[in-house]
Amino acid sequence: MSDWLDEINWNQEGLVPAIAQDHKTGRVLMMAWMNREALALTAAEGRAIYWSRSRGKLWRKGEESGHVQKLHELRLDCDADVIILQVEQLGGIACHTGRESCFYRVYENGAWKTVDPVLKDPHAIYHKGNAHE
Repeated sequence: MSDWLDEINWNQEGLVPAIAQDHKTGRVLMMAWMNREALALTAAEGRAIYWSRSRGKLWRKGEESGHVQKLHELRLDCDADVIILQVEQLGGIACHTGRESCFYRVYENGAWKTVDPVLKDPHAIYHKGNAHE
């Protein structure tokens, strides 16, 4: 039996892009990166665990904010180089800006317009003042 992780086309850094999508509404919440360990742990623990390129370590979504992503389903695209996580976003906030989704800006008339409200002040979410989890 082959290892399911071997079927993934990891990039040169050993990473694969992972898109978190609300399992009920289909809204794209965020995109992050996973290495082999992060993906294996995500499947094993039933929650989203990413690889933080800026910190060079595993990042358990919600470890600082409490906004855990409970895994409902993992999907792999046809080229085996993108993962989609169908998740339940606990607390309703996926973005470090305090919004539901990281995709809160829409291109309109040559500029990016913010269209989604801040649901919770990021300073109230992150006790240590970190910009990202």
